[in-house]
Amino acid sequence: MNEGYTAEPLTFNRKMVAASASVTRRKNAIHCLAEADITEPRRLIREHFEKTGEKLSFTGYLVTCLARLIKEHHRLNSFIRRNRLIILEDVTISVLIEREFSGERTPEPVGIQRAQFKTCRQISREIRQAQEKSEGSLGSLSKQRWIRFIPKFLLRTFIQMADKNLKMAKRYGKVAVTAVGMFCREPVWFIPHGTATVLITVGSMEKRTGVIDGRQETREYLCITGSFDHDIVDGAPAAKFMNQLLETIKSGRYLQDDH
Repeated sequence: MNEGYTAEPLTFNRKMVAASASVTRRKNAIHCLAEADITEPRRLIREHFEKTGEKLSFTGYLVTCLARLIKEHHRLNSFIRRNRLIILEDVTISVLIEREFSGERTPEPVGIQRAQFKTCRQISREIRQAQEKSEGSLGSLSKQRWIRFIPKFLLRTFIQMADKNLKMAKRYGKVAVTAVGMFCREPVWFIPHGTATVLITVGSMEKRTGVIDGRQETREYLCITGSFDHDIVDGAPAAKFMNQLLETIKSGRYLQDDH
């Protein structure tokens, strides 16, 4: 009998995503909605492609800018564990990519380790290599078969424990970038949730024409949301950091290493 609907069992990947979301929504986060002028870095990326045939990842460029700046603001590269602030020495940036597992599109974190020492080209290659992987499991945790037998109600506890685990923090970092809105046609910002102390969420890009230094110009802008763990970062330091990040992105200077 057709009852007007179909029912599908939730995959393990979806259960992990849902459990993670239920944990991270309880974070004390503050958010900053901003626009970055990306005219110059986009020009440099196009110029690099014309000269070399290699297409640099714009997400890779954002990761490069973020990693260099986090190294200057080292207290943001941290997390709270047992009433202590654990400050990591190396900057690992977690990049959320989307891959297909058994016909299902699922987000997967990829840790770009020692990112403060890498060029945009190196980081772009790491991201693309991760996107091209064909393995059928989600991340390193799901390769441990025992985790699939954890009852659903205990998955949240497991994720909470992993969030405070030093080994996991070194592998995936406490700073993250997710590019969820690059293909939106209208100006769009996203308000994310995550376990990262600093989370940069990329929205849509748009072109606008205006008067710059007395001349009419068309420039490209990127919608960005900066999210901070308020247990660690107050509003004023967060605003200062975002101002520096927007200026760094606009300058395109970390693309000079790849020319």
